[in-house]
Amino acid sequence: MSTQKRLFLLDAYALIFRGYYAFIKNPRINSKGMDTSAIMGFMNSLLDVIKREKPDHLAVAFDKGGSHLRNEMFPEYKANRDVTPEAIKIAVPYICELLKAMHIPIIEVEGFEADDLIGTIAKQAEKENYKVFMVTPDKDFAQLVSENIFMYKPARMGNGIEIWGVPEVLEKFEIDRPEQVIDFLGMMGDAADNIPGLPGVGEVTAKKLLKEFGTMENLLENTDKLKGKMKENIEANKEKGLLSKKLATILLDCPVTFDENDYELTRPDIEKTDAIFQELEFRRMAEQFDNLFKTDGTQTTAPAEPDAKLYKKPQPKNEDQFDLFGSASADEDTETARTSFYNTLENTPHSYQTIQGDLGIKLLLQNLQNQTSVCFDTETTGIDALHAELVGMSFSYEKGKAFYVPFPESQEEAKALVEKFVPFFENENIEKIGQNLKYDLKILANYGVTVKGKLFDTMIAHYLINPDMRHNMDILAETYLKYSPKSIETLIGKKGKNQISMRDVPLEDIKEYAAEDADVTLQLKEIFTTELDKTETKKLFDEIEIPLVSVLAAMETEGIRLDVDFLKTMSKEMDVEIKSLEQQIYETAGEKFNLASPKQLGDILFDKMKIGGAKQKKTKTGQYATGEEVLTYLANDNPIVKQILDWRQMVKLQSTYILALPEQVDKKTQRVHTDYMQTVAATGRLSSNNPNLQNIPIRTERGRQIRKAFVARDENHTLISADYSQIELRIIAALSGEENMIKAFQDGEDIHKATAAKVFNVALEEVSREQRSNAKTVNFGIIYGVSAFGLSNQTSLSRSESAALIDAYYKTYPRLKSFIQEQIEFAREKGYVQTILGRRRYLKDINSANAVVRSAAERNAVNAPIQGSAADVIKIAMINIHKKLQDENWKSKMLLQVHDELVFDVHNDELEKIQPMIKHEMENAFKMAVPLEVELGLGKDWLEAH
Repeated sequence: MSTQKRLFLLDAYALIFRGYYAFIKNPRINSKGMDTSAIMGFMNSLLDVIKREKPDHLAVAFDKGGSHLRNEMFPEYKANRDVTPEAIKIAVPYICELLKAMHIPIIEVEGFEADDLIGTIAKQAEKENYKVFMVTPDKDFAQLVSENIFMYKPARMGNGIEIWGVPEVLEKFEIDRPEQVIDFLGMMGDAADNIPGLPGVGEVTAKKLLKEFGTMENLLENTDKLKGKMKENIEANKEKGLLSKKLATILLDCPVTFDENDYELTRPDIEKTDAIFQELEFRRMAEQFDNLFKTDGTQTTAPAEPDAKLYKKPQPKNEDQFDLFGSASADEDTETARTSFYNTLENTPHSYQTIQGDLGIKLLLQNLQNQTSVCFDTETTGIDALHAELVGMSFSYEKGKAFYVPFPESQEEAKALVEKFVPFFENENIEKIGQNLKYDLKILANYGVTVKGKLFDTMIAHYLINPDMRHNMDILAETYLKYSPKSIETLIGKKGKNQISMRDVPLEDIKEYAAEDADVTLQLKEIFTTELDKTETKKLFDEIEIPLVSVLAAMETEGIRLDVDFLKTMSKEMDVEIKSLEQQIYETAGEKFNLASPKQLGDILFDKMKIGGAKQKKTKTGQYATGEEVLTYLANDNPIVKQILDWRQMVKLQSTYILALPEQVDKKTQRVHTDYMQTVAATGRLSSNNPNLQNIPIRTERGRQIRKAFVARDENHTLISADYSQIELRIIAALSGEENMIKAFQDGEDIHKATAAKVFNVALEEVSREQRSNAKTVNFGIIYGVSAFGLSNQTSLSRSESAALIDAYYKTYPRLKSFIQEQIEFAREKGYVQTILGRRRYLKDINSANAVVRSAAERNAVNAPIQGSAADVIKIAMINIHKKLQDENWKSKMLLQVHDELVFDVHNDELEKIQPMIKHEMENAFKMAVPLEVELGLGKDWLEAH
């Protein structure tokens, strides 16, 4: 076995940025409102390397002050880089503190980049007979690869790690020697680093030129062998080519020295890392860290004090190499491994009881009926509330105490047992507490039980207190109670074929787990009651979000009928259209290629067909950007690009809706039951899932056709669609107090026409279709902070015409500009903005030094109160309509809520009577200076009704 030691060198900023962007769609925000994505991403990469590779030596290299040498050669070097996101600026000091606590050396030298530091050290270590692994996603490092130096690309997005040695580099770049990577990078340039490269030379051309000429210098000496435009371009840019090669060359003579002792991986100072993890609220990572660096293979017993932690004493820096995964030696028995990061069932006093038999149930019910507030939780056979069966219920009304009632497998016996609890569930005077109560309400409804009285849902409460954080119970318990609940996976196993049902879990285990849930949720309720008062969201919680839980539970249970045959026919037609369009694209391109491959598409459009000119934007991986924004910009002048966009849209419709929707029809009800989520969108809007009805595209004819598949229950029913007309504009008019806009709405004018008449200074009847269209774009664009550039992209106006239109718009509606400024100032001072009903949107970046980040927060400061207020209004309408439908025993049902629209399945006997009721409740949900207006439509399907 080889004794060659291994050194791992991490490219800090490459991994930090990569970690940050990995979480970009779902940032990790802690309870203090801090974005910890970049720290988490970097630490995940670092710990994965340590766990997977068990390195002997390890160090982390940082850039400091950019590359002085490259900036002297080329002042524009990296000049196009975006300003560093605030979350990354915040992350770096924490990462450095963690590295110091782990005794991992930080390599940084003013004026040198991490690439150069890693390159220098890698070559030094290689001479000392080390195997060196450069941990980075950056392909530039491939130039350094040798027999003992490797590129180590960390795992990402489901792809495993990649290790590139010499053979891999030669294959990927299609070259003969790794050093030719420098020539490759020099020829094609690098958009991310602003290295110019040779004009017109992309990845494919660079590989071709290297095969023929071998080096940049040889190419430039033999340009007579080139032809046409290529020859012309390269001859005119020889100096640029040589400069690009120099800029792409990683330095190997930086003022750093490989220190074998210093780089040795030794035991961390766990007390310090713990403190940092606790501050960041990295619960899982703390446990992972504990497991990775534990001193022996056994768990120790808990100390007498629940909060006490026992640590391995820090070792001197020159200790023997630490065996990360080995067992402790016999003479270490005086020192104990540290305990769990949080309090748990094992080290926390509690009294949980199983209640069975008539007498036990009777006594429990008597106790429950004497309480003013009780937390309850259901344990079931699955997560689908329509089909799950009760396995048990837990109750808690005092901290540290809870009761678990197991249910028989026989559904008749289970129903009989549930009925015993009806007096408790229907008692209006007892507050019912739970986490994600909608699920429990649906489960109990399956057994004919309606839960009455005041409700308190800890998940929803926390959503109002801290909308940007996650809201599952484990995270809430760990954050607010410093307590880690028992994981369900410890009972039933991980997802997959080996996972067992809750019914198969031993009674003692399920009792502890279920009772703990009720106990923990009860404790969270006490904390969140106070927090709701502090954030002034108690009224919103009590009057809107909590009453809405029952409304959504009823809508989800009802579901909507789907015309599966219509979708099957549509799918066949779509297949023919997709194949026909593919053929047209291949004919225009002159060859067949994989349309779904961004790389192949980019090569065809920009290398082969030269669409959009020489300098097309590239991604960080070096391939052409072919996102929707890029292609939409080119679509008007290039029919093939328009065809590709059409193809993408059709393929997405086919896979996401036409083929997927029939699979989501419930076998028992033969209807589709979407799941409405109250705690996802920070604006207050509802989200829907399985299927996502909010995302069905309605701007295109094909997209609209999807709605045709949603149909009325039967021939005795008709669908009604009730849609708020321009609700966001009405809200912005009312909130801003803009009199001209308010008057236009009060007079029942067409707001876009009225705006056009004022802005373009023409009579109302003389407004052209184009003028109305441009006014409409500005009306809606103002909410989102539209700029002259943005407006010119959305209309046929030039940038200067757009700027003039925006100026005229603000002169027409002067209060609007002041309102926007007032909102931003309010956010700067308070750190949040709020809706008409006090829903808060926290804007942590409103005072950021980064102009791009700050501008986004400023746009949210204006937009969030408008969108959030619209969400508040429709929620009030839903609650009031649902109450009427229930109290007055209507046969008709409310089925869907999508954006500003409600959809009803109406019995034909009630058609005439229900329309004025729906219109009245929606238009009077909230009184403002501007009247709300609702448009109603009827039809046998959703498209016809809309």
